[in-house]
Amino acid sequence: MKENVRRKFIATHHSEPLMVRSPGRINLIGEHTDYNDGFVMPAAIDREMIFAIGLSKNAGKATLYSVKHDETITFDVANPIKIEPPIWANYMLGVVRGFINKGHRLTGFHCVMDGDVPTGAGLSSSAALECGFAFSLNELFHLGVPKLEMVRMAQWSEHNYVGVMCGIMDQFASMMSESGKAFVLDCRSLSYEHFSLELGNYSLVLCDTLVKHSLAGSEYNTRRIECEEGVRIIQNRYPEVKSLRDVNIEMLNTCKPEFRGRTLDRCRYVVEENQRVIQAAQDLAAGDLKAFGKKMYLSHEGLSRQYEVSCEELDFLVEKAKEFDGVLGSRMMGGGFGGCTINIVKKAGIDAFIGTLGNAYTSRFGRPMDHYIVSLSSGTSLIHQDHT
Repeated sequence: MKENVRRKFIATHHSEPLMVRSPGRINLIGEHTDYNDGFVMPAAIDREMIFAIGLSKNAGKATLYSVKHDETITFDVANPIKIEPPIWANYMLGVVRGFINKGHRLTGFHCVMDGDVPTGAGLSSSAALECGFAFSLNELFHLGVPKLEMVRMAQWSEHNYVGVMCGIMDQFASMMSESGKAFVLDCRSLSYEHFSLELGNYSLVLCDTLVKHSLAGSEYNTRRIECEEGVRIIQNRYPEVKSLRDVNIEMLNTCKPEFRGRTLDRCRYVVEENQRVIQAAQDLAAGDLKAFGKKMYLSHEGLSRQYEVSCEELDFLVEKAKEFDGVLGSRMMGGGFGGCTINIVKKAGIDAFIGTLGNAYTSRFGRPMDHYIVSLSSGTSLIHQDHT
């Protein structure tokens, strides 16, 4: 794939490009906690976006070409306006606007990209696109922007050019990960701690429902609003509270009479999930994968019943995983309403696990289940080439 992207650039633009890779990510535990200033446990994976980028002779114009979509977008580099279709371009146009807003002057350029991060699977193909493109521009124009600032610019792009009010986890994981390691991220302070993920005889297997229900975008933003409403209610009694990160179960119980609808359930899930991340990190430090796996199941139960961002297909796959010997834990991963479950599966039983769940899924829903066996990867970086 890397060489194909490079060759496409050379064939189109007749020059040698700068090459960059940017990975998708998994999240071991800690879902929907990032935009509540909470804790998450992500890691980059060996699925990535590839970028070839170079300067253009036309100083005022830039082009973006997606190999996957076979589409080219040409735009004024000084005025990257949000467009209607194709949506993929807005993730990148917002990044250009981010650099301009920070006072950086860009000239014309060409960019060609492709990738093998599945879209709609909860593996943050969007963050890989944003972060890889930001990194590419930073390298091409020698801007010296720190990685953390590029992470924030990528998040800003998704908020303002795509309309998804995501937390910072996806972009942070894509940009800042280290090879073979996961990390716990404090989404308030952005302090983080990498650790080697020792799975021993187990591997990480993702089961992809291959569905993305139309609720995904609107309900994601609704959950964020519900959490903010919960914080306002709690602040009436506890003015020191700034976000759900500051809330404990006792506070929720005290404020229970003031809650309406499902807002209490939304808040309770986030408070409990933050605790699970802290405890799960202790499980991994102690090498207790079984205890960690149990928290994955609890996380899914909360996401399905309290936070209500799961769907029938995800719930089905988690229930089937529970029945399978050699699975330590399973849960939905990502924004929800489709995408993948993440499973810790004994290596010797992976083929049987995939076959059993795949057959059951097809029998139940009349369509296939996809799967990915993933390894941990490093964050966004240059691809060093030698074509001499």
